[in-house]
Amino acid sequence: MRIFFRKASPVQLQVLIWGFVFLFTFLTYLPEDGFAHALAFGVMNIGFYALLIYGNISFLFPRLYEKGRIAGYTLAALFLLVGVGVVRALLSVTIYNRFFAKEHEKLDLQTFLYFILAGLLVFMLSFVFRIAIDYFRLKRQAEQMLEQKSQAELNLLKSQVQPHFLFNTLNNIYYEAYREAPRTALLIGRLSDIMRYFVDESPKEKVSLATEVKFLENYIALEEIRVRHGVNVAFHKEYDDELFIPPMLLMTFVENLFKHGIDRGAPGNQISLSLTREDGHLRFVTENRLPKDPPQTGKTGSGLRNLEKRLTLLYGDRFTLSTTHTATHFHALLKIPLV
Repeated sequence: MRIFFRKASPVQLQVLIWGFVFLFTFLTYLPEDGFAHALAFGVMNIGFYALLIYGNISFLFPRLYEKGRIAGYTLAALFLLVGVGVVRALLSVTIYNRFFAKEHEKLDLQTFLYFILAGLLVFMLSFVFRIAIDYFRLKRQAEQMLEQKSQAELNLLKSQVQPHFLFNTLNNIYYEAYREAPRTALLIGRLSDIMRYFVDESPKEKVSLATEVKFLENYIALEEIRVRHGVNVAFHKEYDDELFIPPMLLMTFVENLFKHGIDRGAPGNQISLSLTREDGHLRFVTENRLPKDPPQTGKTGSGLRNLEKRLTLLYGDRFTLSTTHTATHFHALLKIPLV
């Protein structure tokens, strides 16, 4: 059971809790009222409990109370309590009298008040339920982040085949190439910088924005040599050098520019990038012309889906990730908080 709780998702835990509540309710009715009565009222009560709890924590509380609309929340909560109490009283007495009662029960004001007050207790418990759900959700997210970090470290260790030997060798090749072909030597230097980034910087929780941008510029330079007619790259930068962000957040957009937004056999390829700081957020925008014959790369979109999952783990709902396109251009936007 302990292993199950460690691995279960918040949804699975809620299903388990409701299963226990139903079983408790069913067993409460069973000794005196019989199987059919216990089953019917167990199912009905669970339905009304769920309506009160999720009506509050999923609708009223986030849409009214958290937005400062206290009076609206209070009125809506009273309406929910009274409405559910009245419907529950009518349904309970009607089903009982029709199928199970030896003597019909009367439906009076006292009965309505009883069900409304009983609903109030469930309504108050909904706050405890919400805290429990948030706790398990945050716990699960923390475990996922640790799992991803451990997997990334494992992958990095697998890829580190004598990295210092490799870097030293690249440096020697760089100096030899510089004598005959300075441009080739420059590209070798960029490749060396990229590999050092993967080994030294990517395992860190955060890297300087200047380091991240240098990595992107090196990647762009190496991709440019693979395009026959070249690429016109415009990279606008307006930020503070002392900023730090998690590594590899911007790479997906740049990789997609060259994977899906470049016609390698045609002239006139253009891409633009903009990285700016605005109101406590980092804003990264890319744009490219749509090629006439898009490259056939099989499945697309997995990079953005993986990026969105990582952003959710890092920032919750405090980020913006969007893509749009016109008849001629494709736009991508990423906006993340800096605190």
